[in-house]
Amino acid sequence: MTEDRSSVVVVGAGIAGVACAVELTRAGVPVQIRERGHVCGGRMASKRFQGRPADTGAAYFTATDPDFAALVEQWRAAGLVREWTDTFQAYDRSGNHEVPGPMRFAAPRGLRSLVEHLAGPVPVTVDRLVLTVEPGPVVDGQSCAAVALAMPGPQAALLLDPALTEATRVVQAQRWSPSLAAVLRFPTRRWPDFRGAFVNEHPVLNLVCDDGDRRGDGAPVLVAHTVPEFAAGHLAQPTGAGPAIEQAVRDLLGLPEQAVDVHVHRWTYAKPTSDAGGATHHLDADGIGLAGDAFGKPRVQSAWRSGRDLGRALAARLA
Repeated sequence: MTEDRSSVVVVGAGIAGVACAVELTRAGVPVQIRERGHVCGGRMASKRFQGRPADTGAAYFTATDPDFAALVEQWRAAGLVREWTDTFQAYDRSGNHEVPGPMRFAAPRGLRSLVEHLAGPVPVTVDRLVLTVEPGPVVDGQSCAAVALAMPGPQAALLLDPALTEATRVVQAQRWSPSLAAVLRFPTRRWPDFRGAFVNEHPVLNLVCDDGDRRGDGAPVLVAHTVPEFAAGHLAQPTGAGPAIEQAVRDLLGLPEQAVDVHVHRWTYAKPTSDAGGATHHLDADGIGLAGDAFGKPRVQSAWRSGRDLGRALAARLA
């Protein structure tokens, strides 16, 4: 890629980074997205199993912000999202019951497809690892107009000199909890009718979703998300947690059959647990910006709005 000192470098191609880059592009500011992974999406992650996608990151999203709701309508018009459910089950020690809530949206092609669609007008370079970000700003020794770090704070902290930037202090103050996501593929659908279930006071499970119902194809696939305490004990070897997660899901739903395949994905930084004090993003005098769902509630909508707001702030500064 040709280096351009007049461009903004966005590090991270999750929805926050892509939303930031889209806003800069609309303002006529040159922008590059650098993503260390093979694909866009971040924690809106999807993985294919025998050609069928399953969501391994965010389980769904809601839309209460009018601007984000307008984007959701664009995705719906493109056939990328569907209304899924406004009712979950809740399992606890006393049994289970229905829990009404906001409409939850799902993506038939996987949530990653939404980030890819949003990223359409901006250049994304995948498999591009960024190692250092210095005031100037300077990214891996190359000057640029500004840099936006759209990733969990502990990952951003690895790129920043701890003694030099205000951004460093912000990311070091962030706290995150881990989780494991397990995709369980079964021979047949043998579970009670449900969309998704919050699991309370459980030593392993936090959330279980019927991925066949979520996707709309009826496939016999469940996706389970674990509590942080269980995940913390398996971060070094997440695949080893598969049997315990499968057994916990089978016990919860009374399933007689074993899964034919269990895939476990590790999220060391799954959910922010610290308070950003009402800020939707951070932009310091060094030209280093921060965006993501750590700036607000841990939601897809919060991450999008954070990136959007940082993009607008950068465009205004560079105008």
